[in-house]
Amino acid sequence: MSQSAPFRLLPSLDELLRHPVIEALVQREGRSATIAAARASLEQLRTDITAGKLDEAQTKSRLDELPRKVEQRLRQSLAYSLRPVINATGVILHTNLGRAPLSRAALEHIAEVSQGYSNLEFNLDTGERGQRDVHLDRLFAKLLNTAEREVSTIVVNNNAAAVLLALNSLAEGGEVLASRGELVEIGGSFRIPDVMAKSGAVLHEVGTTNRTRIADYESAVSERTKLLLRVHRSNFQIVGFTEQPSLEELVALGRKHNIPVMEDLGSGEIFDLRNVGVRGEPMIADSLRAGVDVVTYSGDKLLGGPQAGMISGDRELVAKVRANPMFRALRVDKMFYAALEATLLAYLREDYDSIPALRMMRLSEDVLERRAKQIADRLLVSCPSLRIEVVESRSVLGGGAAPGSTLPTRVLAVKSASHNADELCARLRQWETPIIARVEAGRVLLDLCTVEPQQEEAIVVALESVSQ
Repeated sequence: MSQSAPFRLLPSLDELLRHPVIEALVQREGRSATIAAARASLEQLRTDITAGKLDEAQTKSRLDELPRKVEQRLRQSLAYSLRPVINATGVILHTNLGRAPLSRAALEHIAEVSQGYSNLEFNLDTGERGQRDVHLDRLFAKLLNTAEREVSTIVVNNNAAAVLLALNSLAEGGEVLASRGELVEIGGSFRIPDVMAKSGAVLHEVGTTNRTRIADYESAVSERTKLLLRVHRSNFQIVGFTEQPSLEELVALGRKHNIPVMEDLGSGEIFDLRNVGVRGEPMIADSLRAGVDVVTYSGDKLLGGPQAGMISGDRELVAKVRANPMFRALRVDKMFYAALEATLLAYLREDYDSIPALRMMRLSEDVLERRAKQIADRLLVSCPSLRIEVVESRSVLGGGAAPGSTLPTRVLAVKSASHNADELCARLRQWETPIIARVEAGRVLLDLCTVEPQQEEAIVVALESVSQ
């Protein structure tokens, strides 16, 4: 048989486009996308023939499947890349999985204000232009106001932007005093000194990595000092021979020299995590009550809302930050305001279980135990090739919050007779709704702390299928 024979069987692109199945695809999905999928499918056939993978009979068989292959390729090319997944890792604020899931109220409010027009920057009382800040500033004021002063808040697109904007507004061209032990690096090699440099402020390091005293700040103050900076070490701990001045000492020093004090809290805690046994995360209101002038924090971590960065504090200083031209480049749109508004209203109602991240932190061991046993009992009957145990474990907050703090949980520890743990974990990731688990000691662990009850059925079905 001639080597060119299989090639002669291939239709031209125009011929393929006249196939009824392909013509229907053109009508349904568009001509350009369909042509691209058809051309790629033909090219794959040519490549396989050139490589000697297909003889004439095999090529005819592949041609019979060609319209279906074009449709499959087209569907894949037009599918969303960003997809929902089931987080069974036990990491509540999982950075790689989108951090805090939004509440139902937040999602409904986003849809409500996004599908049409809204009063984002329109004053309904006066009929004139308004400011978008008012929608959230009023809520933050109720949550964060202290007896000593009123607090103002503005919102930008994340906490790194909040730190950058605040430093640029309050300390550009001057020095910022910061402890060497607080010059942290967060995810993606993003470092506080680098943010400082981009802000136009000059970093002046004080103290040492493990011990910094208020006297170190005092001796470094000069006429060039514009800001005293405190950075919460949210993603690591320094233990042992350590020392750090209190916020009250730092505030007193700032008052003495008329220098503002700024604190980067990172995670942004409004709900008191001590109620669930987690310590070491400072609350926003506590910092403001201690006299800190400006506090920056995230929206999608302990706050439990969308990605955002907040700048809260003294009204005059926050107004100065807002007047910075950079604010317009860093501000957020109506969808983020809507999600934050719904989240903050839940805090005001003390409806903490409506905020998914807080609800997960508050789950009892008894509830987790019962849910895990129900799933295990079902799988023991429907899937005898699996060996499943319900075991005690620990969940973590994640998102750089409360390093070293964990929460008690229950996990399904799964072993398969057909696949090793890594293979089973990979198969779960490839499920229709990907299930993200972890592997320990040769077993796949599925932590129910981060799995919503309505997702349990999908896990059962997936395990029954992928373990075969």
